[in-house]
Amino acid sequence: MLSRAKQVFDIEIEGLEKTRDSVGDSFVRAVEMILDCASRGGILVVTGVGKNLHVAEKMSAIFSSTGTRSIVLNPVQAMHGDLGMVSAKDILLALSFSGESAEVNNLIPAIRRHGLKVISMTGRPDSTLATLSDVHIEIPCGREACPFGMAPTNSTTATMAMGDALAMVLIDAQKFAIEDYAMNHPAGAIGRALVMKVTDVMRTGERLALVRPEATVTEALMAMTRAQGGSAVVIDAEGGLAGIFTDGDFRRIMSGGAISLASPISKYMTANPLFVRDDAYAAELLKIFEKKRIDDLPVCDASGRVVGLVDIQDLPKMKVL
Repeated sequence: MLSRAKQVFDIEIEGLEKTRDSVGDSFVRAVEMILDCASRGGILVVTGVGKNLHVAEKMSAIFSSTGTRSIVLNPVQAMHGDLGMVSAKDILLALSFSGESAEVNNLIPAIRRHGLKVISMTGRPDSTLATLSDVHIEIPCGREACPFGMAPTNSTTATMAMGDALAMVLIDAQKFAIEDYAMNHPAGAIGRALVMKVTDVMRTGERLALVRPEATVTEALMAMTRAQGGSAVVIDAEGGLAGIFTDGDFRRIMSGGAISLASPISKYMTANPLFVRDDAYAAELLKIFEKKRIDDLPVCDASGRVVGLVDIQDLPKMKVL
């Protein structure tokens, strides 16, 4: 069973590599057509039948959430009135690995009468759908992972990946920013991380342990206890960030030998630590915590003054993690 499962992965990885290596001029033309459509206020209409209709739904959702307005058109329903959803300024992206799906191919003349141009993705550049299209993007992924060569597996994975590639290139081309993504994705942990600012999650006031460099280790530990936190931020006379001292630092120093509780905290603090600006989004915090493997991050304003601290333990309470 494990051998067969790994074989499926190998087939699909090989299919993705073949499809990646095939990307060329037709992909660029497709991007240019979609950008022209978007500049005229048009919508990217994605269609397919069977499993490819599900792929179309996923593609359309990715396009819509990343700055390219998109809808899904069921080709069967389209022939019974849903063509009223499209207009001449839109563009059709048609999916069919064989390129011979009757429901999709029968839709093309009707789409043409509405004035739309057509981009297709198929596994056969000589297929009917490919010849009916203005631009054809080949999906040369090879055989399906299904033992009968029938169930869409390798082909749908490769087609979906090509759609992802289109969407990501369009993000760059349209200069779609994280703030724009946040506007389209306000719900869930992802949405909260994108919408919330550092100022929404940072500790301030009594929950922020601030000490001067000359404060003793004891005074720093007491400040941390009062703030019920795991770190003390060390600030200079102007309120600028001088360093940070964490309970993890204290334990490591203790395990390595004696520590003088009467010594200044500047002797043991981490000088010039990482920090984040107060106008950053919570999503940036997640990247820093994940990459740097730290638990506490000072927050500074534009002048460099410490205005808060983000404790990673607070993020789950804010439903950001």
